[in-house]
Amino acid sequence: MLEKFQGVKTAFRNKKRPKDNDQYVVGLDIGTEFVKALIARVRHDEIEVIGVGKAHQEFADMQAGAIADIAAVVQNCDKALSQAERQAGVSARDTVIGIAGELVKGTTITVTCTRQSPEKPLDIEEVEHIVGLVQERAEKKARKQLFVDMGGKDIEIRLVNSALVGIEIDGYSVTNPVGFQGKDVVVQLYTAFAPMIHIGALEKTAQELDLDLLAVAAEPFAVARSVIGNDPNQNKNAVLMDVGGGTTDIAVVQEGGLQGTEMFGIGGRAFTRAIERDKDIDFTAAEKIKLALDKDTLPAHEKARALEAVKSTLDVWLSGVELALNEFDSLDYLPNKILLCGGGSSLRSLMDQLKDSSWYSELPFTKRPSIEHIDPKNVYNIKDATGDVTDHTFITALGLLRVGLDTLQQQAGSDTGTIRQKLDRMLRI
Repeated sequence: MLEKFQGVKTAFRNKKRPKDNDQYVVGLDIGTEFVKALIARVRHDEIEVIGVGKAHQEFADMQAGAIADIAAVVQNCDKALSQAERQAGVSARDTVIGIAGELVKGTTITVTCTRQSPEKPLDIEEVEHIVGLVQERAEKKARKQLFVDMGGKDIEIRLVNSALVGIEIDGYSVTNPVGFQGKDVVVQLYTAFAPMIHIGALEKTAQELDLDLLAVAAEPFAVARSVIGNDPNQNKNAVLMDVGGGTTDIAVVQEGGLQGTEMFGIGGRAFTRAIERDKDIDFTAAEKIKLALDKDTLPAHEKARALEAVKSTLDVWLSGVELALNEFDSLDYLPNKILLCGGGSSLRSLMDQLKDSSWYSELPFTKRPSIEHIDPKNVYNIKDATGDVTDHTFITALGLLRVGLDTLQQQAGSDTGTIRQKLDRMLRI
């Protein structure tokens, strides 16, 4: 039945392929609770959202941010894509899909390369060679981390994202290393690796939906791309938290560079399960209570009990945040601004705890961090022509569109931009 349905759907999409000269890209955020599909028109360095779709996922469809039932997820994605296509009036194929979960390893690695001919000026080929060596080192590190996490089981992984953080030559920080002489070149590179089993599930999903997969992007990387953009003059410093249904993804940005990402397996569903256990009700009923708690529509006595049920899980979640931020031990201090996105961050109690408790006191913040949601209007060079991208729950999907633009520019071999932008495009997968 599914195969028959897919054939009808594919024929429908073929009839509606765009005939103009514009490029289109799809950002497909396959979340634990919802699938969000954004169709955007790409013109030069700007992205305009022209279609929005959203579909609910059943409890068993996803587990800890990863696909558990491919056939069910394909149907949910098709619902979201169909909504977006009807609104956009076109059916785009080039797609970026996000990947999350505790086994997605994103880290910034620093490697020093000693040059045999320090008097020779660096050229772009040598820089690319050095970056390649750093990527190899990063892959070995990721394999080692996953070997430990999987209890000694060796699994296949693949690089999904890579971005330049910084370059120093003989202790001097440079934005464009080409033409400099020097002996020791220090490269900081962010890389994200994911297990092949998870990537394979996403590739199968794209195939069933008749989509061309431009890229698979680690979701915290995508969120960072949405915030950083391509402005060479921006120096944003922030801790980014994407609280989804099954996972929390954290990225740290300093001076406009992505310092690393961490993920742990607690998200919005954990708070629903806490209410479910406390009241001995089913998951759907518990979710309704959690949503009512967010909207402050519960009677006083029910609100107090729901808050108490959520509190212990919230304490565990905050411990996860602390442990994740402790992993950024190479940084002298953490940015004092925390920006949140994702449906799980809609929980009012979560925001209150971040704002009012002293959870941050043992971490290297210079003062109490400010807490706020990311506003889609502040996402760099992405415009919403639909009026439907209204809140922080769409930020990851917007970030996937930004990764799509990066990938299209890399494929086109664009010669424009700074050396950092050129190297970043070279690093896209």
